[in-house]
Amino acid sequence: MKNWKFYNALFVRVLFVMMLFFFCVFLIYKMFYYNAILVGVFVFIMLAEMYFYVKNQLQFYDRTLLSILQNDFTTNFPEENRKDNFESLYLLYETLKVQQQEQISKELIYRSLLNNIESAALILEKENDDWNIFLMNDCFSDLFKVPKVSHWKYLKNYLPSLCFEIEKTDFSELKSAISIKIEEQDLQTFMLQTSRTQSYNREYFIILLDSIQRVIEKKEKEAWINLMKIISHELMNSLTPIRALSQNLLHIVDQEKLEEDDFEDIKSSISTIINRSDHLQVFVENYRKLAMLPTPTKQMTSINALFDDCLRIMSPILKAENIELINESHSSRSIMIDKNQMEQVIINLITNSIHALKEKSEKKMYVSSYTENNRFFISISDNGKGIAPEIQDKVFLPFFTTRKDGAGIGLTLSKNIIEAHGGYLSYQTDEDRTSFVICLI
Repeated sequence: MKNWKFYNALFVRVLFVMMLFFFCVFLIYKMFYYNAILVGVFVFIMLAEMYFYVKNQLQFYDRTLLSILQNDFTTNFPEENRKDNFESLYLLYETLKVQQQEQISKELIYRSLLNNIESAALILEKENDDWNIFLMNDCFSDLFKVPKVSHWKYLKNYLPSLCFEIEKTDFSELKSAISIKIEEQDLQTFMLQTSRTQSYNREYFIILLDSIQRVIEKKEKEAWINLMKIISHELMNSLTPIRALSQNLLHIVDQEKLEEDDFEDIKSSISTIINRSDHLQVFVENYRKLAMLPTPTKQMTSINALFDDCLRIMSPILKAENIELINESHSSRSIMIDKNQMEQVIINLITNSIHALKEKSEKKMYVSSYTENNRFFISISDNGKGIAPEIQDKVFLPFFTTRKDGAGIGLTLSKNIIEAHGGYLSYQTDEDRTSFVICLI
């Protein structure tokens, strides 16, 4: 630091003290003892003043540096010390103060984000060979009914099963499902994911837990909300015109005399009401198909026979649409399925592929089957337009469709049939091919 004013002031004091000292010695030499004593007193006073001057300067430096080291920026820097000797120190103090405020703001944001996520999060910080709890979010505390303790050994008193699972792996990274008993409740299953990271000679261990039951409940709630939206939309589309037409008919029949035009309006209104009623009936019948799916009647069925029957039914449509069918399934094995229901699924998937290929010049469809890890897979693929990213999470929703003439139950019904067989239906889409895959265990 450049404290030239401080050094100049100190030099002047030292020079002045030395001059008085030599003057005192001169007076003693001339035997002016009383005058020498008086000058000596002035020398002593000057030395004391110089001592306190230096001490005050150094004390201010010490106090300020100690505040910086302790991250204590609560004291305002005195106005008189913001210039001259302490200008550089003041700039350092203010810079570090601003950086600390920014850091605190970021930590508050991070904590707020962690406290608002729906996953239970716990961050441990290693100190020597022990782990301290660096952060526990609100979800973790509320979910496991645990107070925000500060040390791992205290957490073990509340969640011994979780702590045991993590200690068993020696705090290494893992991803698995675990069952934890919370207080006196039944065992609950959680998805556990941990990771380890190091920063500025500090080691951290991050624990994330998601309740599988809560995830399922959330998905079920979202599915019900989406379903109710669709049902409400369909009902309103039919009930609104029916109500308007009914009011119009009531107005017509209330007239004293009916004209020929009135009879035409009555016929037109009744015809529209019948059409909308038929639409509602079809909608309800489709809903019943989903809600009242019969239990599969399983029997050993040849894979080749299953595909032959499905392709025999769809062959005329494939030819009419100029679609090249590539059958890569030549399995001689048989599986336990409800043949009628499985045919319905495969025909639904082939029908979807036909519509996906409508706008393509070169139309190709692939049918294949294979066995992997004790699971049997059936794949229906095409080189059509694929599934747009914005609807990929909606393709299995009941009554959702992108086709004007579609009912929106084909994929939902297919998914329900496969799940009733103990398997699952999924899809994969890339640049040149979209595949719907049936997995049967």
